[in-house]
Amino acid sequence: MTKYIGILTSGGDSPGLNAAIRGVGKAAVITHGMEIIGFRDGFRGLMENRTTQLTPEVLSGILTIGGTILGTSRDKPTKMPIGDKFVDMTDLVVENYHKHHLDVLVCLGGGGTIKNAYGLMQKGLNVITLPKTIDNDVVCTDVTFGFDTALGIATDAIDRLHSTAHSHHRIIVCEMMGHNTGWLALGAGIAGGADVILIPEIPYNIDVVAESILRRFRSGKSFSIVAISEGAMSTEIAKKFRTLQEKLDKTDDKKKQKKIKEEIAKVEALRLQGTAALTRELEARTRLESRVTILGHLQRGGVPSAADRLLATRLGTAAAQYIADGRYGILVAARGDSVEPVPLENVVGKRKNIPLDHQWVKSARDLGICLGDK
Repeated sequence: MTKYIGILTSGGDSPGLNAAIRGVGKAAVITHGMEIIGFRDGFRGLMENRTTQLTPEVLSGILTIGGTILGTSRDKPTKMPIGDKFVDMTDLVVENYHKHHLDVLVCLGGGGTIKNAYGLMQKGLNVITLPKTIDNDVVCTDVTFGFDTALGIATDAIDRLHSTAHSHHRIIVCEMMGHNTGWLALGAGIAGGADVILIPEIPYNIDVVAESILRRFRSGKSFSIVAISEGAMSTEIAKKFRTLQEKLDKTDDKKKQKKIKEEIAKVEALRLQGTAALTRELEARTRLESRVTILGHLQRGGVPSAADRLLATRLGTAAAQYIADGRYGILVAARGDSVEPVPLENVVGKRKNIPLDHQWVKSARDLGICLGDK
């Protein structure tokens, strides 16, 4: 019997989403004789029953296009914005799944999407997820699609910033995305020849950073490039976070929990101002003119790299094969040049941080790049 597939893209947009949609859709229709429909704007489209038929003709020509033809949103089935309230719309999502006689729902996204898909799986739905995020922080997969493109963009930005930094004898601080992991900043920092790299996994000491830049200046190098992840934090802020989190973990008192969470939010606000504050402090300590560049959403846009197109395609076609085999409740993970089905319970709620003994970290240290800790 013909199998019916639903597919959606959720969370932040990422290069390679259209390649993955195409990979799932074309393989499902051409090779396995299935039918596939797309839900617009993530889980909201599934809740609102907004669909589009994904025929091979519709999928033709989208391989090189950035973003997602289905649109996306960060709305969650359990916390859907309705008017000025958040409402649990899980039952309606489940109802629409069955209304379309779906055999499986394919969800393309990162950690949040995987968590939402897992919640629907617990409601009895068949789901499959594909790892999408420029942050590269999904566990149990070698890499996520979108990361390679973003890494190339961030590296190119650092390459270009070298010219201005050198010409004006400046410190230039370049902030990259990555949420609470430093894969982008570390990778682009090494590839782009940054002098300082600051990542969430290694809290930095401002004195160490300033001294490393002054050493360069004293040795005749009149400029420095600092690559920093948006989630990087000073040792002081990291200590406050740890202390508050420990307090939160030790209490069951709702009022105390609320107060601690408010304190955590204040510390988080300080962290978010970290890049600008760091730049000002470096200028004050080194007396070198300093500027900040925040790459922001630039890293998520544009044409996906060949590596991301290939990765998204092989994960997508593998997903179609798993559906044909009746294998659900999995993340389709990249493993070397192959793929591997990983049970969602092994993935949900976890994050892939950079191990402190990772080869990239070792390479950075061997190159003399300052990581802010020593």
